Amino acid sequence: MLRDDNPGVEPGETAGPPEVLAGESYLYLSTTGRVTGRVHEIEIWFALEDGNAYLLSGGGDASDWVRNLRARPACRVRLGGRRFAARARIVEEGTPEDGRARELLYAKYQPGYSGDLASWRDSALVVALRLE
Repeated sequence: MLRDDNPGVEPGETAGPPEVLAGESYLYLSTTGRVTGRVHEIEIWFALEDGNAYLLSGGGDASDWVRNLRARPACRVRLGGRRFAARARIVEEGTPEDGRARELLYAKYQPGYSGDLASWRDSALVVALRLE
């Protein structure tokens, strides 16, 4: 079940439209630990579209950051030196949004990656962060 609270998000962190930052290599996601209550930050690949940052979890539901977001969907994002409050949700598999998110991430990262990202694209869990 997704909860609404997140003590790690501070007022005034919204920094305007994020689309100009789509070319950044990494997004820094801060979640609140579901057990400890402490803020955890990870560096992760992302793609932006229509105010959403899309992420792929190769570890699926077993990834700590995904488990933290399921417990507390409110989170913080640092992108290109700017900070955004965000709300996470799991994108339903097989939907047009799911396919689009996978396509965006693959197109962004495959050209600069020495291996093949097709398996990651096809099997990872899609998470959307609505940037506020």
